[in-house]
Amino acid sequence: VSLEAVQEAIQQRAVLYDKDGDAHYDTISAFIKSVRGSDPDAALYWLAKMVEAGEDPRFIMRRLLILAAEDVGLADPHALVVVSAAAQAFEWVGLPEGVYHLAEATLYLATAPKSNSTKAYFAARDAVRQNPNPDDVPPHLKDPSRDGKALGHGQGYRYPHRAAGHFVRQQYLPDALQGARFYRPSDQGYEREIAQRLAQWWGTRGQAPEEPSTPSSASQPTEPED
Repeated sequence: VSLEAVQEAIQQRAVLYDKDGDAHYDTISAFIKSVRGSDPDAALYWLAKMVEAGEDPRFIMRRLLILAAEDVGLADPHALVVVSAAAQAFEWVGLPEGVYHLAEATLYLATAPKSNSTKAYFAARDAVRQNPNPDDVPPHLKDPSRDGKALGHGQGYRYPHRAAGHFVRQQYLPDALQGARFYRPSDQGYEREIAQRLAQWWGTRGQAPEEPSTPSSASQPTEPED
């Protein structure tokens, strides 16, 4: 390869993409929005532009890993698995063949059903910050080991795996947050099934759940359960 060819390639990349300027941020923004907007052709175009301009492919893969959880999430739980596998494969393969793994991850996410319900974390985080109580764990959820049993820790806890359907309605949130609802599943993809399951278990969130009859002592686990 001649010096002139190298210089020409460097100049071409500089024209395509300035990694320290607006082009870097604008192009990755267009890429993210195209994947989120379910346009596989646009997503591939912006991906190719970044790769051709010499963008760090690991930077692109990190964005894909974030997109898998933030914008696809539980609408397609396999999305994170696919992108994680692509990221791992890329570490073994590298460029130039690694573009196949970048493209596969990009296309999978762009064509997957979308949900941003994982952002429910931030509602839960806000509740923690607004309720800074270091001792808000309900007594029946506290660790009964060590000296906890003498303090009543763990008393009244019902072990779900000993119940029909491996589920019992009981309090899991702190007293001050009873009825709070952070996670709202979408109607997209697999999350439809999640929504149906939660409705079957909990009914309408925000209403006090109907308390089942207390299981007999014979149905309680004898071993400590976490």
